[in-house]
Amino acid sequence: MIDTIDHIIIAVRDLAAAKSTYTHILGREPSWEGEHPGLGSSNLIYRLRNTYLEFVAATGEGQFADMIRTKLDEEGEGLMGLVFGTVNADACVRHLKAAGLNPTDPIPGGAKDAAGNERSWRNVMLSPDETGGLFMFVIEQDDPLAIPLAQTAEGVSGRAAVDAVDHVVVNTPRPDELIAFFEGQLGLRLALDHTIEKWGVRQLFFRVGNVTLEVVTPTAKDEVPEKDSLWGIAYRAPDLALMQERLTQTGVDVSEVRIGRKKGTLVATVKPETHGIPTLLIGQDPAA
Repeated sequence: MIDTIDHIIIAVRDLAAAKSTYTHILGREPSWEGEHPGLGSSNLIYRLRNTYLEFVAATGEGQFADMIRTKLDEEGEGLMGLVFGTVNADACVRHLKAAGLNPTDPIPGGAKDAAGNERSWRNVMLSPDETGGLFMFVIEQDDPLAIPLAQTAEGVSGRAAVDAVDHVVVNTPRPDELIAFFEGQLGLRLALDHTIEKWGVRQLFFRVGNVTLEVVTPTAKDEVPEKDSLWGIAYRAPDLALMQERLTQTGVDVSEVRIGRKKGTLVATVKPETHGIPTLLIGQDPAA
């Protein structure tokens, strides 16, 4: 019943600053800028090929604005929520209840952007008591194409811009419980479960549509986190060398391109400012 990672929610203090940062890093213009009526929040969206990034800020009073302020006060800017996609919210609720979870019934919502474009959806909220405290829900978009693909920024070629999310990283002290949750209850496919001693981690890889959800647990007991947390994002770049050159020449602090851990890949690390998100760029190694 869960088909995709529909979008990733990122909490920031200033949407204008996030727009400047991420239009530059992604090499793309926003797809959507609008508000959440009645929730006290505004958003900025970049739709990529396989999911979208939603930056949110508290700009008024409301339930979601309170959640954003709490996140910022307690943890600072960064990843706030993970939203799964379904084509049938009612069937999804039945599936989740049969799996032993206690989701809400579908809750209708809608928004309008600054240009007057409208979109609507239905959300199925998951209980934080059942998600390890992570903010997660499932959404049925009435029109998945209502948010257009983010166009390349002025002067940026498509080869030098991010085109997709490769994976999202969750840190956890309880990997086996997350296997039971993500695979056993949400129905996500566990593609790989391995421990790499030289890296000091156990890694779980769940495939959700065209995005990978990576769950990481350090093997050293003194490095295991106290609780689950959404941590970082890795983006795909059609031509990583070209993208790294573009970012370096325009003042972004980005590492040299190096061989990735996954066979046939190259990677580079984007250093702050990323609004609290550890960020990796991944490309194919043309020599592989």
